[in-house]
Amino acid sequence: MRLSLLVFLPVCAASITSTGSTIVLNNVPYYISPHSVGSIALEIHALDSIDCVFGFAPVSVLPPGTQPDDISRVFTSWNATDDVFQPGFSQLMLNETQSLNNSTTQKVEVTGQGTSTVASYMAESRVSEGPYFLDKTTGNLHQAYRLYDDFAGAFTEALLDNNDGTFQVLSAKVAGSATSSIGVPSRLYYKPSKEKPLAGVRIAVKDIFSLAGVKRSNGNRAWLIEAGAVIVGTQKLSQFATSEVATVDWVDYHSPFNPRGDGYQDPSESSSGAGASVASYDWLDVAVGTDTGGSIRSPAGVSGVFGNRASHGLVSLDHVMPLSEPLDTVGFLVRDPALWEKLQTVMYGSNYTSLASLQPKYPVNIMTVAYPDSSTEAGRLLNNFAVTLAKFLGGNVSTLDVASAWTRSKTDPFANLNFTESFNITYPVLTGKGQNNLTNQFFADYASLHDGRRPFVNPSPLARWAWAANYSWDEALHNKTMFADWFMVKFCLQPATPFNAPLPSSYIPARQAHSLRETGEVSKFSNLTNHDEKLPVAVGILAAKGCDGLLARLAMDLVDEGILKIPQVGSSISGGPILF
Repeated sequence: MRLSLLVFLPVCAASITSTGSTIVLNNVPYYISPHSVGSIALEIHALDSIDCVFGFAPVSVLPPGTQPDDISRVFTSWNATDDVFQPGFSQLMLNETQSLNNSTTQKVEVTGQGTSTVASYMAESRVSEGPYFLDKTTGNLHQAYRLYDDFAGAFTEALLDNNDGTFQVLSAKVAGSATSSIGVPSRLYYKPSKEKPLAGVRIAVKDIFSLAGVKRSNGNRAWLIEAGAVIVGTQKLSQFATSEVATVDWVDYHSPFNPRGDGYQDPSESSSGAGASVASYDWLDVAVGTDTGGSIRSPAGVSGVFGNRASHGLVSLDHVMPLSEPLDTVGFLVRDPALWEKLQTVMYGSNYTSLASLQPKYPVNIMTVAYPDSSTEAGRLLNNFAVTLAKFLGGNVSTLDVASAWTRSKTDPFANLNFTESFNITYPVLTGKGQNNLTNQFFADYASLHDGRRPFVNPSPLARWAWAANYSWDEALHNKTMFADWFMVKFCLQPATPFNAPLPSSYIPARQAHSLRETGEVSKFSNLTNHDEKLPVAVGILAAKGCDGLLARLAMDLVDEGILKIPQVGSSISGGPILF
């Protein structure tokens, strides 16, 4: 008798998931999305002569009904509007058909591209035109993302939309010195519509907004995405959105680089990555930030782009990391004021009155606040702008001293309040104590995980929290409300527009709409380059609560009149190579 011993060994299980692939096509790096947008059927020999890598072939899906004679025109249009498409995607062009019976491939001469192959395909659902990578094995089409180096150090993470309401990290890297790589999809995939007015607009989000599937962000996700916007990444901010000086106060992360001038200017804070990126990258359309006491306006000013502090309360800030809830707002940094208007219409919804298609009646009395004289080049620019604006509005310019106006007009119940003593500490108290709930929980959670230890926090927020602990939140909130009410009645309900260069944050009424726009640039000597370099000069314009649409329309009109220019990316607002 023979006995056999049968031994069962455990099978080693493994889970493997594709996170996409990185390839280089004609010296341009691309990321191939792991998500298919559809499966197609092709003629059997259509891919015979097409170059492939990892089983993927670069192809182009033509607009429905494209004829061979139309292809050169189509490609000319694509090259003019899209930075993802390139000749490498023209090896094989796919034209939709209802049947593959009797269909054949054909060679077509395309102006500027050479000879291309046109093949018919069938799909269960319509595929948007543009460049794709075709999986030869499955017939699946995958979107092409062009990869860009984040040389300004503005981003914390590159993101990929999973098309199910969640995001994942876009896992790709191109050559760069300690920098991230950001992937952007073809603009050709998206067509703006009434339902999706922001279709294809590339947006980066400050890293205090939460996006499902992304770690360590706190905030909102719905408004812009539902309008078709493409979220490409999250961006750096000063720690806990407090005031920090680059780069001495930035410990856990390096501050982004402001591209203007010699490339080593402070990007300001707290939406630091937002300002640096919009001034650096023409492949990025807009950055979303928050503004409590200048966190959008200040980066916009030093970067020479448009930025706004919205009227307080225009949009919910649920799930956004707070700095001070009575002051916190959400806004944008952009180069194009027309896009700025569209973004605000979508973001603020019924709380926003768009004046894009109307002819508004602007205030004619312009009041300058904390404005410089004309003894400097920047001062001359600002004063010339004030005169030019007054002429455009058919109005006049006067000076407003807020502290003196307070002293002259104060009545009960605040007759005995000293302006400087009462209001200079209001903002730092509200922001210093405004994060108590957040930070107390953060310290408790860290201690529970690390045997009672305390986490490291940068010096600036620690100092702010410690200082504010000695003051009353209720008193600061009362003073803020009282001043905002007074300022609104005294100035913003009158036919006047206060503007500044820029207004100190301790003076800014928390409720009003406020925007920053560049007025020009000045030359300053750089000790780094040993040359004169150009730096932007910006002005802030304040309007009454709810008049956000007026400020956006004014920016559009001033650009149309040639009073303001649309800023370019680069070392100056007129463009030019970035020096770092």
